[in-house]
Amino acid sequence: MDTNSNENKKTTHFGYREVPVAEKSTLVADVFRSVAPKYDLMNDLMSLGLHRLWKRLTIQQAGLRPGQTVLDVASGTGDLAAALAKAVGKQGKVVMTDINEAMLQVGRDRLIDTGIVGNVECIQADAENLPFADHYFDCVTIAFGLRNVTDKATALRSMYRVLKPGGKLLILEFSHPTSSLFNKIYDLYSFHVIPKIGKFVAHDERSYQYLVESIRMHPNQETLKNMMLESGFEDVAYTNLSGGIVALHKGFKY
Repeated sequence: MDTNSNENKKTTHFGYREVPVAEKSTLVADVFRSVAPKYDLMNDLMSLGLHRLWKRLTIQQAGLRPGQTVLDVASGTGDLAAALAKAVGKQGKVVMTDINEAMLQVGRDRLIDTGIVGNVECIQADAENLPFADHYFDCVTIAFGLRNVTDKATALRSMYRVLKPGGKLLILEFSHPTSSLFNKIYDLYSFHVIPKIGKFVAHDERSYQYLVESIRMHPNQETLKNMMLESGFEDVAYTNLSGGIVALHKGFKY
């Protein structure tokens, strides 16, 4: 039996397209390499600034104390990592990771520009295979990154492994609106407005079409909750934000 042949036949979704599993990470990398320079501006435009409030709530829910160690997965341009660094103070540590070198470089430069350097470390890493010791972090966060991971279950187990007993995982991610009427309005905005904003502001309509599709393909609130439970997390709960456009999931490792 040709194992390699079988592996090559396995597919996953890239937006609404089916692509070979081995190709998805490269395709996602191309998207974020393209959008990195205008990523923060586009986030403000697409969410009407609400992403800042969603991330602020995530920091509040993290309940961090000075001196703690935090892993921020899929850090992107580092806005959440910057807030985490302030929360843990100079005695604490934030490890900022992203699989995409271009995004990580933007994030690193941004932190340096704002004077946040002493307690933040930047490491290029894959969420599915985090290069850290077991039971190392007090808290793990991932904001708007899980939907781009090829094998989400593997990534959740990887994040569980590196957490200390008593540690918590916070997942901030686009989700599914709870109202059918609101969902229709959201679809119209997502598919007809966001790609056009991407075209005129970032000069990249195709990447933002993928980002919209990736949101629709992401597991709904209950499905993600069950995935976290299956990965070992306990006391898993979620909070719908902005009518379910975004959900904040929280789980603990005991």
